[in-house]
Amino acid sequence: MRITITGGGGFLGSRLARKLLGRGTLTDAKGRARAIESITLLDVVPPALPGDPRVTAITGDLGDAATLARAIPNNTDSVFHLAAVVSGQAEAEFDVGMRVNVDATRALLEHCRTLAAPPKVLFASSLAVFGGPLADPVGDDAPLMPQASYGIQKTIGEYLVYDMTRKGFIDGRSLRLPTVTVRPGKPNKAASSFASGIVREPLAGVDAVCPVAPDTAMWVQSPRAVIDNLIAGHEAPASAFTYTRSVNVPGIRVTVGAMVEALRAVAGEAVAARVQWRYDPAIDRIVSTWPSNFAPRLGPALGMRADASFADIVRAYMQDDMPAPG
Repeated sequence: MRITITGGGGFLGSRLARKLLGRGTLTDAKGRARAIESITLLDVVPPALPGDPRVTAITGDLGDAATLARAIPNNTDSVFHLAAVVSGQAEAEFDVGMRVNVDATRALLEHCRTLAAPPKVLFASSLAVFGGPLADPVGDDAPLMPQASYGIQKTIGEYLVYDMTRKGFIDGRSLRLPTVTVRPGKPNKAASSFASGIVREPLAGVDAVCPVAPDTAMWVQSPRAVIDNLIAGHEAPASAFTYTRSVNVPGIRVTVGAMVEALRAVAGEAVAARVQWRYDPAIDRIVSTWPSNFAPRLGPALGMRADASFADIVRAYMQDDMPAPG
């Protein structure tokens, strides 16, 4: 198997690469289990290599044809398309969001059409494709009504993946990911960035600002679970899909106030007290459009899973990603 991961320099892309290397095999578009021979990490920043000879890194613009040709050669079997401009930036910088999330996604899919055989393409979509009046919980058949640029761009990507799959150009599947928390590192421009910051920063001894009300509910998932679910979505046979190639990924519904309470239960009062509540209408306007409660059926049937609790998500971050003291 020859695999390319776009956004391979990000924490999900690099974590996925390490998981795949440990796994050793994947199933190709013909349903055959094959050894992983190579993984190419493509990003606009130099990806960190995990020290495995099977991994190479390419730094470049996803929308550039020459870069795509280098990163996705003719014998590529699978592409995990994780690269994207995040929600807050897509809303603030419309042209950048369209260029990266729509134009570059189409360029990637068009390039995949030219490969020797139709590859598997896994597209990281988002729950932001939903909005407006919806059933509670949201079912797999809920209409797509995104209320912000990021969700609209992800919706376009899903339709491109589905149509190219329908035409036989690729074997595509789009996974609508919950908010992923706790993300290590520094805050980014995602509207949901605070959902990691209110855990990550207090655990590091730093105050964190929460820009939404404590009763704001979110649909969330840990990095551990999202990587497992990306692989489950890739490994699902084409016969498991019917009229759609889009999957609502399992998560858990939790209010922001309950996130802080879970932090308090795991790490203590002094840590939780570092969360400061400071309302930001721009952030709230985006986050409030995202549904927070789902009833996924296809995702679990494909082997996807949710975390047991937000306290478990906090513990997983402390075990996997929290910097060692001193």
